Amino acid sequence: MLKLTNVETFYGQIQALKGIDLEVHEGKIITLLGANGAGKSTTMKTIAGLLKPKNGSIEFMGENITGLRPDQLLRKGISLVPEGRAILSSMTVLENLEMGAYQRKDKEVKEDIEDVMKRFPILKERQTQMAGTLSGGQQQMLAIARALLSKPKLILLDEPSMGLAPLIVADIFKIIKEIKEAGTTVLLVEQNAKQALKIADYGYVMETGKIIIEGSADSLLEDPRVVEAYLGRKSTS
Repeated sequence: MLKLTNVETFYGQIQALKGIDLEVHEGKIITLLGANGAGKSTTMKTIAGLLKPKNGSIEFMGENITGLRPDQLLRKGISLVPEGRAILSSMTVLENLEMGAYQRKDKEVKEDIEDVMKRFPILKERQTQMAGTLSGGQQQMLAIARALLSKPKLILLDEPSMGLAPLIVADIFKIIKEIKEAGTTVLLVEQNAKQALKIADYGYVMETGKIIIEGSADSLLEDPRVVEAYLGRKSTS
């Protein structure tokens, strides 16, 4: 579905991605792990068109999409929920949801907004409330719901549990599983490595702009390097 080949991205003279090779298969949850500054968010922004790679290629559904603008990629079925949520705080919850579907031309938008509010009942309850007055967890749900209204084939979730209380984090991971079960493929960047690997099918670990480990989520949960660096327990190996 998505394939990155030798992707290199720079911030000015500073190279942030140093030849990334990564694949996302349709119908799966793929997680991208790593410490702060490893290049995870840069990878997501490069896929979403917010950053242009200097070298390498990005393919989506068999088409070369390298260098396309975010709006072009959204129409092709790639939607990003950025780190920090980026909701429209001075607009209502409902207006934020409507903005998620602004590029759509079909007649099912109203019905899909109703459906997404059934999935996120708190958004239905707060639909006339200013988005900026929602709690952090509610804002994250709004950001995910808004992205789903573009009807993406692939949703990119960048640190969806950051700064949230444990109970809300559990809700967010449940929602991510439901998104996959409903037929949308997920690429997930997440600091909570253990929770991410529990719901993912496959994972990549980044360090200083490179992929250093990859494998099935189950194998990464037991990999001594991942265990010691990211799962907060000592390896027995």
